[in-house]
Amino acid sequence: MEKSFGLQFYLKTGRLNETDKPIYLKITVDGQIREISTKYKCSPLAWDKRAHRVNGKNEIAKSINQHLDILVAKIYAARKKLEEKDIEVTAEKLKLLLQGQDLEKKKNMLLEVFKKHNDQIAALVGQEYAAGTLERYETALKHTRSFLESKYKLPDIDVTKLNFEFISEYEFWLKSVRKCGHNTTMKYLSNFKKIVRRCINYGWIQRDPFTGYKLSKREVNRVVLTETEIRAISEKEFYTSRLTLVRDIFLFSCYTGLAYIDVKKLKRSDIVTGVDGESWVITNRQKTDTTSRIPLLQPAINILQKYESHNNDLQNDLVLPVLSNQKMNAYLKEIADVCGIHKELSYHIARHTFATTVTLSNGVPIETVSKMLGHTNLKTTQHYAKILDLKISKDMMNLKIMLQKCTPVQT
Repeated sequence: MEKSFGLQFYLKTGRLNETDKPIYLKITVDGQIREISTKYKCSPLAWDKRAHRVNGKNEIAKSINQHLDILVAKIYAARKKLEEKDIEVTAEKLKLLLQGQDLEKKKNMLLEVFKKHNDQIAALVGQEYAAGTLERYETALKHTRSFLESKYKLPDIDVTKLNFEFISEYEFWLKSVRKCGHNTTMKYLSNFKKIVRRCINYGWIQRDPFTGYKLSKREVNRVVLTETEIRAISEKEFYTSRLTLVRDIFLFSCYTGLAYIDVKKLKRSDIVTGVDGESWVITNRQKTDTTSRIPLLQPAINILQKYESHNNDLQNDLVLPVLSNQKMNAYLKEIADVCGIHKELSYHIARHTFATTVTLSNGVPIETVSKMLGHTNLKTTQHYAKILDLKISKDMMNLKIMLQKCTPVQT
């Protein structure tokens, strides 16, 4: 509510030769002044400067004063209207309301903006976005809706109400109520931040609620397979054909670095002869729409040859008969048990294993590995280099041997 409020009628000084002066209303709110013409005039001799009204009881004086009283009543009604709608009362807004202008601009509601953003992504899935991207934003929208209902008891919220406190409370809610890990929480907030940026770019939010808020991810220890574990899986004779199939497809990713979805959609046309005359996989990663160019290692070629006869049973000329990701991960846990591997085996471990055990550990430059993985940033690949204790051990052993050869023998 405003701190100070005042209304005053006065005669506006006009041209010197004017006998009657126009009557104006001065609206003052917290020091801000706006003037409105009443469209009436009065002689300075007939104007009561104390009462701010026309002197006299004649019909003209009564009519003007009655009009001025009605104007005051309209001002107070406008003031009440603003207060009821939780709109800041200012002299400018009161003047605009009296002039018949509508101050109720359409509010931009957060979930409506979020849904429109997701609808636009959905329309471009397969062109500019992957299905997984849409799924992430749909989940982020669902969490945001639940947060509003849980914390604020609201079905939606005006984007102008977003602030630093809202972001902080959202983070706490994701971790405490949804039981999301720190990095998962940061991903959802990163998705949410894109919606906030859109509102800022459209001019709906004047101050970025993320100002001063740090979206920081924590280092994660990635699980990878060792050479011994890879050998144990590849040499194991399984009692069912489904475990053999899952093992082969998993190993194919261990030797190519391709993610699950990229193996699932891999076609024969993606297997080409490279500049060296050898077989390569050249395909666009669905997640980032970047090109992966991977020379095929012999174990991967052997797997492709093993399943060549399956091509006639596959739609769209797909290379491998890949099961659903859920089934693959379930069977991989079974494979880990059978092979005596005490790690939480999932399909994505194959990509980590390619980056570390298969390539970086064997001296393949990190720039080359990054290119094959289809990373858009070398920093992403550098995370793998941090977990190569075995590689560090080998490099230091080589250094020790070299230093021993260079060090003169003491006599």
